[in-house]
Amino acid sequence: MDMLASVTFAFFLIFLISVPEGTIDPGIAGLAVTYGLNLSGVLGWTIRQLCRVENNIISVERILQYTCIASEPPLVIGAHRPDNDWPSHGEVSIHDLQVRYAPHMPLVLRGITCTIPGGMKTGIVGRTGGGKSTLIQTLFRIVEPSAGQILIDGLNISTIGLHDLRSRLSIIPQDPTMFEGTVRSNLDPLEEHTDEQIWEALNKCQLGDKVRKKDGKLDSLVVENGENWSMGQRQLVCLGRVLLKRSQVLVLDEATASVDTATDNLIQQTLRQHFSDSTVITIAHRITSILDSDMVLLLDHGLIVEYDSPSKLLDDRSSLFRKLVAEYTVRSSSSSAN
Repeated sequence: MDMLASVTFAFFLIFLISVPEGTIDPGIAGLAVTYGLNLSGVLGWTIRQLCRVENNIISVERILQYTCIASEPPLVIGAHRPDNDWPSHGEVSIHDLQVRYAPHMPLVLRGITCTIPGGMKTGIVGRTGGGKSTLIQTLFRIVEPSAGQILIDGLNISTIGLHDLRSRLSIIPQDPTMFEGTVRSNLDPLEEHTDEQIWEALNKCQLGDKVRKKDGKLDSLVVENGENWSMGQRQLVCLGRVLLKRSQVLVLDEATASVDTATDNLIQQTLRQHFSDSTVITIAHRITSILDSDMVLLLDHGLIVEYDSPSKLLDDRSSLFRKLVAEYTVRSSSSSAN
């Protein structure tokens, strides 16, 4: 910008010098030269104002976009509230479920139908883009179905409020979340449990000794995002939350994908011991973590390809699940060799 202003001012001076004498009044010429010295500042101010206007226009555009986003369904629907003990059995029935992320986008789940029996362990597997995470998001109504329905113990989850639904389900996500505060507030944010119950949950997830060594114990500080805890410990804190909540339906969304094998084994052992009567739905990153499940649901391109017990699928030579297990075994062997 300074270069442009200097070149323009230089051409202006050359022009003033080259004009015949008497054509321009000397006073006017001097005034023009004086104003020309401020040309760089004027151009800079103009550009800054144009950029500011452009940024403000973008802000208005964003606000208009947000106003067009549809609001979530109500948290509570007074006329359709579930019983206090719902879900008591944990049976999840899916009927002709179709899901897309936007009206103009293709279907991610293309009319799947199945029943996940209550109290059983079901693993959901498939290649990337098969629809595994979309199914879980639909279960929690983060994404609303385009068609079809999901019933939990015979109740259509689309007819109840979001709070009534999500407060009755539990999930251990792939990326564990911890909030700035204390150990107690991270395990029991709503202050619904006693210290004895919190310690019991910590002992079950093998974090009791670590918390006892801290100065504040349950009131010891947790920094933002739990940066003063390791990834495996953060995942165990999430496990402690679900142990406190004890929901009948528990979802593991690739919960052990980012932890070591020892932590994975600890989580699996704790779940088998304390959630033996609950419905556990597992999205598997490590195929071996669902081999002891009661049922395996294999999704591919938004459709159910196979749904049976792991032993039967492994015995079937044409089974896609058997091929996935074989591929995972080969990759694991190659990684160990390297």
